[in-house]
Amino acid sequence: MEMKIAFPGGKKVSAELEGFTLMTDQPREGGGEGSAPTPFQLFLASLGTCAGIFVLGFCQKRNLPTQGLELTQTTHWDEAKHLVSKVELEIRVPAGFPEKYHDSLIRAAELCLVKRTLQDPPKFEIAVKAG
Repeated sequence: MEMKIAFPGGKKVSAELEGFTLMTDQPREGGGEGSAPTPFQLFLASLGTCAGIFVLGFCQKRNLPTQGLELTQTTHWDEAKHLVSKVELEIRVPAGFPEKYHDSLIRAAELCLVKRTLQDPPKFEIAVKAG
């Protein structure tokens, strides 16, 4: 997959991919306008939404109730390293959701491609090319 990254002004950075434009900005205290999530916030959101689509798919495939189904993601920060130290995902199921599927929901969330990519990180190659 190829993305085109552009700089539409100020501290905004956009990514164009497959007909979509994802906008990012920096908060006002970082010199931006605070008009969009930061790139790091989008990264964190990709973890939760990726796990979420696997959980949702599991439920839909089995005709399990999804009204009231939600995930809460809590990110823990290591101040010394300036990195995320832990990500917690809590799957909240609606009342009456069959308990026999709880462990299966966890396994479904663990299938998230974003999470699996972080566990086996890719190599990065960065190059500069003139005009």
